[in-house]
Amino acid sequence: MLAALDRFSRYPVPGSIRSEIADQAARYGRLRLEAAAGGLVLRASDPAVLEEISRARYVAPHLGARLGPLAVAVEPLARGRLKHALIKIGWPAEDVAGYTPGAPLDLALRGVTTDGETFHLRDYQSAAVESFWAAGGRDGGSGVLVLPCGAGKTLIGMGVMERARTRTLILATSVVAARQWKRELARRTTLGEDEIGEYSGQAKSVRPVTIATYQVMTYRKRRRREGDAVTPSDGDGASDAETIATYPHLELLGHEDWGLVIYDEVHLLPAPVFRMTAEIQSKRRLGLTATLVREDGRADDVFSLIGPKRYDAPWRSLESQGWIAPATCEEVRVAMTPDERMAYAVAEPEDRYRVAATLPRKRDLVLALCRRHARDRVLVIGQYLDQLEELAAALGAPLITGATPPRQREKLYERFRSGEVRLLVVSKVANFSIDLPDANVAIQVSGTFGSRQEEAQRLGRILRPKSDGGQARFYTLVTRETNDQDFAMHRQLFLAEQGYAYEIRDEREVLAAPDDPRG
Repeated sequence: MLAALDRFSRYPVPGSIRSEIADQAARYGRLRLEAAAGGLVLRASDPAVLEEISRARYVAPHLGARLGPLAVAVEPLARGRLKHALIKIGWPAEDVAGYTPGAPLDLALRGVTTDGETFHLRDYQSAAVESFWAAGGRDGGSGVLVLPCGAGKTLIGMGVMERARTRTLILATSVVAARQWKRELARRTTLGEDEIGEYSGQAKSVRPVTIATYQVMTYRKRRRREGDAVTPSDGDGASDAETIATYPHLELLGHEDWGLVIYDEVHLLPAPVFRMTAEIQSKRRLGLTATLVREDGRADDVFSLIGPKRYDAPWRSLESQGWIAPATCEEVRVAMTPDERMAYAVAEPEDRYRVAATLPRKRDLVLALCRRHARDRVLVIGQYLDQLEELAAALGAPLITGATPPRQREKLYERFRSGEVRLLVVSKVANFSIDLPDANVAIQVSGTFGSRQEEAQRLGRILRPKSDGGQARFYTLVTRETNDQDFAMHRQLFLAEQGYAYEIRDEREVLAAPDDPRG
């Protein structure tokens, strides 16, 4: 960390910052969770550390009997909650207690897909698999792999599965994403279709490899069991007693003999899945994501319950190697009329972003940009359904929202892939885990306030390498002198850290530019 700061900082790194980083990093490894006969042991590097954490109110309930000046017993079921509590007080524990193997499963990558495509893991994909696996010693590891959209995270997950060769539960963001996993597993691995199950709102099939959606796992019954005590919750208002009663499908996580759990888009993990994950720390856990940014500040939950970041592939590095498409980012700023400016000024604070983000002037810009890119594959992406419905009608384009049935979504995505449809208007349901390799232009009209991870995911929709080697273009339409502009600046922070620069342009430049001559 210090070497990276020395390399990239324009000015010398202050000594106070160097000392703080060194002190914080030195804490990791001074507490170790180890396996012991009949349970677990937490060992400390010195007695003072163990004494300090034993007196912490959030840690003490998860500790058992003292085993000496440097060790304390820990119940296996307290493993995740203890790690979580230790993170909160600034003493992360190194978990070397190992994992249960799970039921065995014979599985390998084919090398040639069922439709004749030859493939193999790229160097960085193999490195990601090895980083995950080696980090846990001979029994495999747990942790998070961070790679940009289009870099093949699904294939990396399969590479980990090939190493584990055990029953696997995959958690995906939607039915569409779950079925993409299912298709790719059938195409690229030796698994038979009868060995891959879907567990969603539409199907409940548990197989040696089961793909479940976060939505079904967090399905909540609207009642509390008779006699359940209500205890303090850890984040979303539900007690531990309620969890079993109100989230019945969460039992799938713990009751099957899984040897590996894969969390796709791990940065989106909902609170109930976090809670259940705390109870299954004996299983290997792999998180896949393009960015670990969480706007709710719960990235440390991912660290403590899934595992630390094991591999991080820089976006620009993969772009320079040709593994993801080169992209340009443009922010197009739109001016309000005096009447619109007054409407924004008198709006309630909670309504101002919607007023700015849905400015009618953006419609003309979207139409102009779509004419310019008439021969490209374009996604128009936004937050507000009425705005998207109006744009879809004006463009004569299909609209995909959360209300669009999964089967219809899949048909529209397939028509887009085939080139039959070249323009889609999509809500935030298209932010994640959608395979649209030929999409090369995205026009963002509104977003989830200042969400950095959403910005990264939306750019990621167009980063898959193009067959013609072409460039991707990402446009963000922003209303001047409003919180739309403020939120846009915050959203862009993560991508700026990855090396992307936003060119600021005025709406007049866009409207004056010529349309696509091929159109």
